[in-house]
Amino acid sequence: MSSLAAARYGKDNVRVYKVHRDEKTGVQTVVEMTVCVLLEGEIDTSYTKADNSVIVATDSIKNTIYITAKQQPVTPPELFGSILGTHFIEKYSHIHAAHVNIVTHRWVRMDVEGKPHPHSFIKEGGETRNVQVDVIEGKGIDINSSINGLTVLKSTGSQFWGFLRDEYTTLKETWDRILSTDVAASWQWRRFSGLPEVKANADKFNDAWETARNTTLKTFAEDNSASVQATMYKMSELILAAVPDLETVSYSLPNIHYFEIDLSWHKGLKNTGKDAEVYAPQSGPNGLIKCTVARSGQKAKL
Repeated sequence: MSSLAAARYGKDNVRVYKVHRDEKTGVQTVVEMTVCVLLEGEIDTSYTKADNSVIVATDSIKNTIYITAKQQPVTPPELFGSILGTHFIEKYSHIHAAHVNIVTHRWVRMDVEGKPHPHSFIKEGGETRNVQVDVIEGKGIDINSSINGLTVLKSTGSQFWGFLRDEYTTLKETWDRILSTDVAASWQWRRFSGLPEVKANADKFNDAWETARNTTLKTFAEDNSASVQATMYKMSELILAAVPDLETVSYSLPNIHYFEIDLSWHKGLKNTGKDAEVYAPQSGPNGLIKCTVARSGQKAKL
């Protein structure tokens, strides 16, 4: 005998672009997103008995995303995700949970001759602003916000020494090294009771994103890092202190290595230690360091 243990379905990779035109100033603002909506509820029979009557077609989910984007604000993404998720559990009595993931692609206004251009933009690298919104009927709305693909590097101000050494260790200690990583940072909000409370707190989402991003960059640049672990913990503490509505802050940081190249074989050319100037960037393997920092009294989930 077997039974359906868990099920959810929906529409993934829905690409959405929205432009806001200020008729008075002529300035336009653009938002580009990739949206995924997955639904849960009384849908078991669609799997176990081939009963399609309980399925909200994924094409209908896609159309709902577009229509909602037209009729409602798409920023901040935490609010848009909450509006979308709430729609599905209120519209369909047999749907009890909606999971909305939004990836916002970063477009930055172009400067032309020292002035911001009213309708031209630059796509900066692969950095995205992401949110995961889970609307659960009878429980509330859980929101996790994040930054992904923010690549940073500093050419000094990083150390790594005093680590465990045994018969497997070949890594040399260093008091000055290149530090580079692709930042994946996320922060979990306290549970909201419903869409009205999310709307009432909408201004906090952009402020928190700015705080998390700026704190990450400032701490990365200024901290004389003893390790990736120590630096990411400092970042997390600072963000929690600055944003009281957050429960946890998490980081996942790959340590992207740049290795010195010994060129002494070529006429005694010095290129190691204090003389190192030319390095070989490594695509892998790489270190990967993760942590979740919670407020005192809360248990961190790794």
